[in-house]
Order: sequence, then C-alpha cells, then structure tokens
Amino acid sequence: MVIAAPGSGSGKTMITTGILAALSRKGIQVSPHKVGPDYIDPGYHAAACGRVGRNLDPHLQGVDRVVPLLLHGATVPTLADVAVVEGVMGLFDGQLGARGFASTAHIATLTASPVVLVVDGAHTSRSVGATVLGYSRFDPAVRIAGVILNNIASPRHEAEARDGIEETGIPVIGCVPRVPEVVVPSRHLGLVPAAERSPEAAAAVDALADMVSAHVDLDAFLEIAGAAPDLEGEPWSPSDALGPLAAPAGSRGRVAVAGGRAFTFGYAETTELLAAAGLAVEVFDPLVDAELPSGVSGLVIGGGFPEVHALELAANVPLLRSIRELAEAGAPVSAECAGLLYLGQSLDGHRMAGVLPTHAEFGHRLTLGYRSAVALTDSVLGPAGARVTGHEFHRTQVVFGDTDHAPAWAWADRDGGHRAEGVVQGSVHASYLHVHWAGQPHLARSFVGRLTGALVDAP
Repeated sequence: MVIAAPGSGSGKTMITTGILAALSRKGIQVSPHKVGPDYIDPGYHAAACGRVGRNLDPHLQGVDRVVPLLLHGATVPTLADVAVVEGVMGLFDGQLGARGFASTAHIATLTASPVVLVVDGAHTSRSVGATVLGYSRFDPAVRIAGVILNNIASPRHEAEARDGIEETGIPVIGCVPRVPEVVVPSRHLGLVPAAERSPEAAAAVDALADMVSAHVDLDAFLEIAGAAPDLEGEPWSPSDALGPLAAPAGSRGRVAVAGGRAFTFGYAETTELLAAAGLAVEVFDPLVDAELPSGVSGLVIGGGFPEVHALELAANVPLLRSIRELAEAGAPVSAECAGLLYLGQSLDGHRMAGVLPTHAEFGHRLTLGYRSAVALTDSVLGPAGARVTGHEFHRTQVVFGDTDHAPAWAWADRDGGHRAEGVVQGSVHASYLHVHWAGQPHLARSFVGRLTGALVDAP
C-alpha cells in the first residue's frame, strides 16, 4: 500500500506512523518504506513497528532496483504481512523537469501498489470530492483505492466531506479529527528525528496509534493492500551487489559507523553491504564515546545534525583526536554532509576533528535537490570519472579559505555551468552529497576494497 497526499503538510507522516503502530499492536508484521531520500520519516516508521525504515527512490537507486529493494525490506529479518510505503510531497511531485520521475506515483506504478490518499479537510468540505476526483483521473496507471480525511472539525464537517467524495466511487476508510496535541515538532530540515527525542517520540507514536485505531478502518486498509498483485523479481542482496568481495561475517576486520543523536541520517543498506563484505560494523556515538571502537580499520560518517550538537561534539576531545589519528594513518574514511562538517576544523566556531581544511557555519539558505555527479578525484570511493546519482539537503556552508584542495564531485548548476563540491584528502572522501550505496554498488566495492586490501574492478 502507498499512502500519498495532494501535497506536503497534509498529515502523511502522522497518519502513516499511526497506521504502522496500530497494525503492529494487532500482531501484524509491517515493512515500512519511504519514497525519496528522506532520513527522518523512516526513523518514526521504525519506532512505530520495530522494523528498519527503508527508502525507495528511482533516482538514488535506479528504476530496476526499486522492486528488489522493496522485496528485500519486506523479507528482512522475517517475511512481513504487509508493506506500507509513505509518499513524498504531492502524489505526482518528483524530480524537477522530469515529468514526475521519482514521485510517489512513479513508485506506486513500479510496485503495482494501490494508493490511499490522505486529504487535509481543513478549510474545505464538499470540495474535497473534486480534489479526490482530479487525483484519481490524472494518471490512469495510478489507482487510488481509498481516502483518509485529516483535520476534520466536527461530525457535520465529516458528513459534508464524505458526501463530496461519495460521488467519485472511492471509499473513505478514515476520518481523523484535529488533534494538535499529537503534532511532532519540526526545525530547520523538517521533523526532529525520533532518535533525538526517544521518550517523547515513543509517546507520540503511541498517541498516533490510538488516534488511527479510533478513526481509521484498518480492516479496510488491509483489504485494499491485500488486493495488490504479486511482484515479480528477487529481493535485493548485499552479497550479490558486492560480487567477489562478499565474505563471511566478521572475517575481514572491523569498520566504525557514526550514530547517536547527532548522526541519525543513514541508509540501512550501507551497513548491510559492509557486513556482507565480512566486516564487523561497530556503531559509535560521537556525543558520548571517548574513542573509536578498538581495532577498526575504516570509518563511515553519515548525515545528521552536528550543528545542533556542536558544543557537545567539540567537548569530546579524546574522540576527535582518535578520529584524526585514524585518518592520518591512512584508514579509508567516507563522510557525507554531517560527516563533512564534523571532520573539518570548526563548526559554528566550535572545534571539530581537524582532519580537513574546512570551516562550516549554519546559514539560512536551504540547499536541496537531486544531483547527477561525476568524481573529479581518485578516492576511496572510486576513480576520477566515476558517475553517481545523489541528493543534497543542508543549511550549512563550508569554507576552504586559501587552502588548495582536491574536490570530490562536480555537477551541473542552474546557470548551465558546473559546480565542484566536497574534498578528497588522502584516504578521506567528504562531501555534502548523500548517495545510496545499494544504488551505486561500485562505491561500496571500492570502499570495501580499500579497507580490506582486496582488488576491485573499476565501475
């Protein structure tokens, strides 16, 4: 089942999280998924149903990998009863200028999934029917099989909205009242991650489960999902993606992966690829751990919010020293976005690891969008000339000053030129670009090859 909406702010995440939690309460195994590159919503999905939240994104992963990755998530660690996919933005909103590529509708079509449309009923009533009718007819390949009304003010409001939708022939399977006390807090890049507010997030998930149980027909939801056709194909396999580099678990040493409240952005498939390469994945928390896990020979630092925790990160001087020493010893290091900031000299005036000649500051300009990039410098992620697809999403800015540096990537900018970004320094690759290693397996193979000393074919 795909849960979509006419636009952002309709309540998709709130209602999806509530459905996941409510179904899990009934003993139903739910596999949660999110359309697009978003890291935050999958965290709430995981809190709701106890399974890893996973992303589906044709730009990051490739069209041919969407169904295998959906099947992978639905079978690991056990076979799920239902897969629930939360959409992104409006149902037909995708990559700019690409006619809906990587949109929620695109995912629904690729996975042959029925769609439940979440419609915000605030400031409207019977006109909701026109909205539902338009969305149901815009693309014949997308089947809207049900509607959940959100922000319903009263029984009279509900009756008017239902009356409008009734003429479309699409059933209303839920009417959710206005419940401001359940709203999840936001900040500069969206919702506050669940991992940063564990007790409050758990309470919010419970409240959302209560809300959905009281106001959504879960039996009707499951009946619609059960009518989806079977998918052809095999689940994605990290071992198959690595090819000859796959090895028995723990047979090739250890790799450290940053986690904790400051580094919550990462795709589950990244650690699965590392583990499939025979590496023991050691997660550490830069806010509390005084040193890197013993015996690690590589480091992966994903995204997150180091700007929110800069003072605490700076205070952990022993760990900063440990990371600097590992990089100086030539261990392969891959750092994305938050990792780029953390490895620099300073962040908002606070001392960081000092591995890279960068200074970062928080700004008010949001940088956001899909990128198609080419590597400018040989690195632990592969040779110069290698091409990747990725995503950029940040409000910070990095300054190199007068120091020469080797850039990591280049991609086309809005003016028709090219923009160089990131830095390669020795065995360190750091960039704002988020990439999905399942969609770019040559990156994983290159990194693993450098870490283990194995030979790797060029992409």
